[in-house]
Amino acid sequence: MKAFLMYRDRDFDLQQALPWNELALTEDLELGTLLGAMAGEDKFLFDVARAALFSGLGSDVETVLYRQEILKDCLKNPAAVRQLYDLTVETIEKTKRQWWNLSSHYPDSVLFSSVELIESLLEMLKRLRSMAEEAAGQFESTAFSALFTMVRSELGDEYLATIRKHLRELSFRRGVLLSAELGENNQGANYELRQARDTKPSWLQRILGKEPPGHSFHLDDRDETGAKILSEMRHQGISRVATTLAQSADHVLNFFKMLRTELAFYMGCLNLHGKLTAKGEPVCFPAPVAAGMRKLRFRGLYDVCLSLHMEHRLVGNEAEADGKALTVLTGANHGGKSSLLRGMGVAQMMMQCGMYVGAEAYSGELCPSLLTHFIREEDAAMKSGKFDEELARMSEIADRLTPDAMIFFNESFAATNEREGSEIARQIVLALLEERVKVFFVTHLYEFARGFYDRQREDALFLRAERMADGTRTFRLLEGDPLETSYGEDLYRQIFDPEAGLENR
Repeated sequence: MKAFLMYRDRDFDLQQALPWNELALTEDLELGTLLGAMAGEDKFLFDVARAALFSGLGSDVETVLYRQEILKDCLKNPAAVRQLYDLTVETIEKTKRQWWNLSSHYPDSVLFSSVELIESLLEMLKRLRSMAEEAAGQFESTAFSALFTMVRSELGDEYLATIRKHLRELSFRRGVLLSAELGENNQGANYELRQARDTKPSWLQRILGKEPPGHSFHLDDRDETGAKILSEMRHQGISRVATTLAQSADHVLNFFKMLRTELAFYMGCLNLHGKLTAKGEPVCFPAPVAAGMRKLRFRGLYDVCLSLHMEHRLVGNEAEADGKALTVLTGANHGGKSSLLRGMGVAQMMMQCGMYVGAEAYSGELCPSLLTHFIREEDAAMKSGKFDEELARMSEIADRLTPDAMIFFNESFAATNEREGSEIARQIVLALLEERVKVFFVTHLYEFARGFYDRQREDALFLRAERMADGTRTFRLLEGDPLETSYGEDLYRQIFDPEAGLENR
């Protein structure tokens, strides 16, 4: 049995390797906040959410749409999904003690534990079937429909009754019936477990019936050697059955484990959705397109991670960047540039793993990898200068770049003077564009931004943080040419002028 709630044709691998830049992405995009909101205090939910989020990089459109369809079902039926997830957790916790006994070297112990484990699993399978029967009409996605259909068809009353009958037989209440052959040196060989008679004869049948000829013997109660020999014969006879039964129990239990793992991703999505909608923040299912299509447009986009730290709603932004390979964000300090950059990065990762995004509308291309080059704190150990550290990180990124990747720069190469930083940034961006890498760049390097703007490249979009005449920041970014000033005097007044009005804060 397979759940297929993450992929159409394979299981989700929780142990898969994460991208090489997982730590950088987590720090730069503040993904720890996102994962924490999805998982709460549940470490398992956190691990699944992290694996799903990062493995989404490189997803194809079909996988994204497949998960979106499932998630829409979950959002329509949250109670049923949580009930189903709770059942998987209960099953795994309930069978932990029994599972450890299957590692025994004694076939008797393995067989007994397997029978006990399968009996427990049968009860859980019966409850699973009841849930499937109740929920079947409520879910519309291909994945849930296939899952519930499989559960109802394969776990019918007749099938469960047959399993229980076999389990009763394997309890060997009337002893073990074995057959064997004489092998080399008259040693017993080819021990086989045989099925006992279905019915026990009545006393009259035992008196009048004619039994086939046979011989029997009894061991003395003090015959330890004989008892040991019989025990070894029994072990040889039931070892294959014990192994097969243990494998069957393992198969059923693994189904519950995989179902729990794949449902955990959607549980995290439900948790995050509840937090965002409780604040009145908009969410939408994005429209993904294949990598390399140079598509990006959004309305009401905000930084989900920042919103989770704030009590109030954030200002959303909109842009149409179809056909654009370079997006440059400039303008006033504290005007929302970095927040929008992170918002786009987080939205990209959420879209690619099949989630909704924090926006009123969103459409964009997928990418095989996502990279960040954000400003870092000064090296406390003074092993290298800040600018050297930036170049070293850029070199590491360049070694791993692939066509159609996306890279997000935030105040990069500003650790040196304006002219040198602008020239280095210009050459790096040109090289990236030649390699079909999509670039987003927040900068105060005027020469760099103005140089690209003056070239009037058709594949470049320039957004500028809006600042009102009185210095108020609206946190909206609009299309506009780069300005030579970042209005640093506004920050000076805000910090050092106690008479500054609220509009300047």
